[in-house]
Amino acid sequence: MTAMTPLGELRAAIPLGIGLYKLSPWLVLGLSLVGNAIPVVLLYFLLEPVTRGLRKLGRPIDQFFTWLFSHTYHRHAASFDKYGSLALAIFVAIPLPLTGGWSGALLAYIFGIKWQYAIPSLLLGILGAGIIVTLLTVGGVWFFSL
Repeated sequence: MTAMTPLGELRAAIPLGIGLYKLSPWLVLGLSLVGNAIPVVLLYFLLEPVTRGLRKLGRPIDQFFTWLFSHTYHRHAASFDKYGSLALAIFVAIPLPLTGGWSGALLAYIFGIKWQYAIPSLLLGILGAGIIVTLLTVGGVWFFSL
């Protein structure tokens, strides 16, 4: 369940599963990957209709979305121009706060990346983050058990 949350994602689920609940790293990785991928894929497909509907609620909301999308676009445009959808996978794979699958789905929507490219990139990034976080967690548990 933690892997499905926008702030926790698998970055929180994996350390909880391995460190706190003492579950198998393979089991935790697999469940976290699936748990993180489901809402991210749904979010990618739901962003357009939800955003369109919210913008119709009034000028302040429309202005907020215009500002948010413009700010985000200009902040990441150089990377996306240089690396394309690979930048999306790299962005999602970096296990830092606000760089996970949920943010990646938002970026894919803002940059208009077609689903045929966005979904594989998002899933590849989630896989990369899962492997990195699992290795760091297993290494940390091992180190602190010495």
